[in-house]
Amino acid sequence: MPVPLAALPLLLAASPVLAASPLPADGFVPFTPPEIQATVQDGGANGEVETFDPIARARLIAEQMPRRWSGRYQSFSGGPAVPVQLRIDGATPMGQMVDLRGAIAIGGVESPVQGNLNAKSDQLDLLLLGDPLGGALEPGGAFQSVQGLSLSGWRAPRLTTPGGRLQLIPETTAASPAASDPAPVRGLW
Repeated sequence: MPVPLAALPLLLAASPVLAASPLPADGFVPFTPPEIQATVQDGGANGEVETFDPIARARLIAEQMPRRWSGRYQSFSGGPAVPVQLRIDGATPMGQMVDLRGAIAIGGVESPVQGNLNAKSDQLDLLLLGDPLGGALEPGGAFQSVQGLSLSGWRAPRLTTPGGRLQLIPETTAASPAASDPAPVRGLW
């Protein structure tokens, strides 16, 4: 006998139904961990060893990083390229990160910057702390990169504001004729 739709809520409230009922399994499959291939190298270490030391690289970057960079900023909405000068006043290694402090002048308007550079992946977050900013940039945005300081993109604080491209080179090589060529984009793997 079919149940009328009006009586369905009363029927469900009167008889509790489990959302999922466990069903018995036919058999048990035991877990067997994978075999570890023992390779003894340099002092008895087993397995693979990562030889890259991001903490040592962070210290090296903090010591040897050029302190003055120059280049240009180009908005994705078009318009003229704006000259940019970056001055790094301090680079402090903190584990595998390098804390950057300094100032950036975009189109002649200087503002303080603070950033983090990951020594393992070359990821960069560079925050502009001033107001106003040059190059039609708005406070609250940041430059982000996966190529260190050489090539980064502007992440605008609002969706209605287009981003842009910041390309920098160390000032020691800025006078060379090849400095005006765009930097090649490095692959991720």
